[in-house]
Amino acid sequence: MVRLGERPVRRTDRPPRRHPPRIDEGTAVTDFTRRTLLSTSALAFAALPLPAIAAKRDEVTANLFIGTGGDGHTYPGPTLPFGMVQLGPDTDVERWDTCSGYHRTDTSIMGFSHTHLSGTGIGDMLDVLVVPTTGPVQLLPGPRTDPDKGYRQRFSAEHAEPGYYRVALESGVRAELTVTERTGWHRYTFPAGAGHILVDLSHLIHDTSDQAPLITDASMAIDPDGTLTGSRRVHRWAKGRRLHFAMQLSRRPTRITFYGDGDTEQPAGTTAIKGNRLKAVLHYDDAGAAPILIRCGISAVDVIGARANLAAEARDWNFDRTLAAARNRWATHLGSIAVEGGTADQRTIMTSALYHSMLAPTLFSDVDGRYVGLDRQVHTVPKGEAAYSTYSLWDTYRALHPLLTIIAPVRVKSLVADMIRQTQQSPYGPLVWPLQGVETGTMIGWHGVSVLAEAQSKGIEADYAAAWPAIARRSFDFTAPDLDNSKGRDLYDRLGYVPADKWFESVSRTQEYAYDDWASSHLARAAGRTADADRLLKRSGNWRNVLDASIGFARPRFADGSWWTPYDPIQLGHMPKPWWRDYTEANGWQATFLNQHDIYGQIAHFGGDKAFEAKLDALFTAPSTLPANAPPDIAGLVGQYAHGNEPDQHAAYLYAYAGTPWKTQAMVRRLCTEMYKNDPNGMIGNDDCGQMSAWFVLSALGFYPVDPVEAVYVFGSPLFERATVQLPGNRKLVVEAPGNRADTPYIQSVQWNGKPWTRNWISHADLVKGGRLRFTMGTKPNLTFGAAHADRPPSFGRPAPTA
Repeated sequence: MVRLGERPVRRTDRPPRRHPPRIDEGTAVTDFTRRTLLSTSALAFAALPLPAIAAKRDEVTANLFIGTGGDGHTYPGPTLPFGMVQLGPDTDVERWDTCSGYHRTDTSIMGFSHTHLSGTGIGDMLDVLVVPTTGPVQLLPGPRTDPDKGYRQRFSAEHAEPGYYRVALESGVRAELTVTERTGWHRYTFPAGAGHILVDLSHLIHDTSDQAPLITDASMAIDPDGTLTGSRRVHRWAKGRRLHFAMQLSRRPTRITFYGDGDTEQPAGTTAIKGNRLKAVLHYDDAGAAPILIRCGISAVDVIGARANLAAEARDWNFDRTLAAARNRWATHLGSIAVEGGTADQRTIMTSALYHSMLAPTLFSDVDGRYVGLDRQVHTVPKGEAAYSTYSLWDTYRALHPLLTIIAPVRVKSLVADMIRQTQQSPYGPLVWPLQGVETGTMIGWHGVSVLAEAQSKGIEADYAAAWPAIARRSFDFTAPDLDNSKGRDLYDRLGYVPADKWFESVSRTQEYAYDDWASSHLARAAGRTADADRLLKRSGNWRNVLDASIGFARPRFADGSWWTPYDPIQLGHMPKPWWRDYTEANGWQATFLNQHDIYGQIAHFGGDKAFEAKLDALFTAPSTLPANAPPDIAGLVGQYAHGNEPDQHAAYLYAYAGTPWKTQAMVRRLCTEMYKNDPNGMIGNDDCGQMSAWFVLSALGFYPVDPVEAVYVFGSPLFERATVQLPGNRKLVVEAPGNRADTPYIQSVQWNGKPWTRNWISHADLVKGGRLRFTMGTKPNLTFGAAHADRPPSFGRPAPTA
């Protein structure tokens, strides 16, 4: 996902369309981060040269550098599962490559900031930068191409693991980082002699297209007890978000110097400062005498909240004990899935993907329960509950949230309660892309309803009816305030589609609004609003109105009912303006398979199983050419299927609905082995807050939720010989594929708890009871397994229709 929500014409966050291949130390020259053309077809998968299977299971750790190269946009710094603080190194703030603040190919580090985004296509955060160094004070980082001109430093001996990061800086400082949920912990070991620590409150992801100041209302103060506090308001992506901090040091500095706007040095003895771009330098005449520890609490509410978070979670100066607690927390969470078989790299990828699936949404409420709602007001959660931020919902409703319903249902219950509260508080209703108390409105649709409807269908208890009034406003009140995500709702309701001559991204809007209608219909029915549910259910069929059955493609349609001609599915839209597109981060090929909730309706619309199967074949074998104005998101191409972005990540599983699940098995295995690497360049596109990673975790287990609201999983091709999933109540789900090898992608038969299972899918209700799902795999497809209509997955709340 790379998208700006509030001003669609602005594209300054997007890089030039092509980049030269990057070569990281210890990685292959092949660049897997762009529009990779994988020339062999899914049908010939078994002929591919594939690595041999590992003979036994060995200890597996996460590689936090996966995704830090290419365009994965991940970061290697420590955090806790869904934690508020993401402490880590920043290498650059000026390139799209460094939306997270870090890129593996960079050779210098600016410092260590306390908040990061993982895998997003837009940058923000990087709050409260800390720079430990020696020598003359430098107040600017200097250019990435010449680290000697500023405070950035070359580095070596970089190490990252869940909950811990360390690096050796060229100044001679050894930096170590760990975290609690709401505090960042630093341990800096200086060389003998003097040194200083710069706290740069002006540091952030740059955006040269914005004319207004990117930071306002900043302040810093040093208290008599030595606590450094501060605040700032940031107008980057989440415009107007606020961040407050309280920082304590294990050793008092010899002196402190404050710098105001324009890096103006303040008089000696200054204890407080206000402005926009502020900095403080903490000088130590004997920095090398003993390690200097920093513990820093943050809050979006106020400095009082930051102090309280610090007091609650940093009661001593024992860095090693804090680190041990972080390691233990991650060991518990990463232990929720254990795998055997596969290659050593595949096992590392699995653990790393699970790790990246647990970084967001992020904790947003302070220890006293206060948080900033989407109405910009301070609220307090009920005791025992929590508020969250960083909901990348256009991406994560597809696989991340479904994965969490399996491995972390207690967390899902907490998330759902929070989403209901925030839906009530937001002036826009259902959540879109909330970040730090700001509804960014990024991407299209209001996919928070999918997460709620999925949880409701899976039996997760919550007050869903409380969210209904706000959902109803978004669905039916066309005078309600719009963000870019919901433009054209009135025309969608009246005409049955969003016209391409009225609104940009009209084809994708129509299809994604239809999916949200499908999800909302479930919530309406749960709230006892039967008439509304029926209206939404009927309107969820609007996807048909932008799928031209005569050519079998998603096609722009104008307000007078006519179609765009001459039509080219490779192109992004009918208008020459590069920003006015008819699809969202897709073209006609990928948008043709956007429909997730009425697969059998689309099969019938396209002329039956064979015609639909042929269309899928064409998707995966078409030439991988794209127009010059294609966004970088359309990456990881197999034909015209783009695995590096979300719109059609379910497409490989659609063969199962057409009676040829063996083609799903071949393609899913291929995607698992070719699109993910144990390498910084190991993600084919942005990880998007864990969506790309969650796709891998679920697909490697052997199943995937094409439509999360349907609450079923379609079988693909398990990657390992055995996977054990820990479920609540000491239950376990064991997925076995004895003898599974790289050249056995095809399901021969399935057993569930020792009994034959002929379906090519399984329900969530069955899986979470625990049990043993056993796959027998082979080198050649079993053309009959799961092919019968009775064995195909349900869709649109109905079983597969008979021939």
